Amino acid sequence: MRDFLVRHPRLAKLAREVGRFGSVGAVAYVVQLGTTNLLWSAAGAGPLTGQVIGTLCSIGVAFAGNRFWTFGDRARTGYGRETVLFLAMNGVGMLIQLACLGFSVYVLDLDGPLAHNIAGNVVGVGLGTLFRFFSYRTWVFPEQPESPPREPVP
Repeated sequence: MRDFLVRHPRLAKLAREVGRFGSVGAVAYVVQLGTTNLLWSAAGAGPLTGQVIGTLCSIGVAFAGNRFWTFGDRARTGYGRETVLFLAMNGVGMLIQLACLGFSVYVLDLDGPLAHNIAGNVVGVGLGTLFRFFSYRTWVFPEQPESPPREPVP
């Protein structure tokens, strides 16, 4: 396996990014899952309200981990720009989660903690995570453009 990754450095870099992204995502997921379930059970929040608040809490964890660790070797395009794009992409990811949960609750009429967790925290988070990884790599934390070699001026 090591020889394969040495021969394919772009794939090796992608594998490292996926591993780091997954680690950061696991920590953010624990924050989101804990907050969401606490709000649903102890605070009596509605399914969508609990999902939104739990996701918002996890976004801060995800931003710090992804900016400074997962994509730490990429071009720095400005803290403000990265923050705005990160929040926008997470907004889309959250809409994916809410669509899955809303479909389960309001269309399929599946209500209860297990149904909420499967729809919002498994299916919704899974689909949202795929979108987030692609959007972070592509737009939020882009690769440094390779500068062409400069020719000496005569």
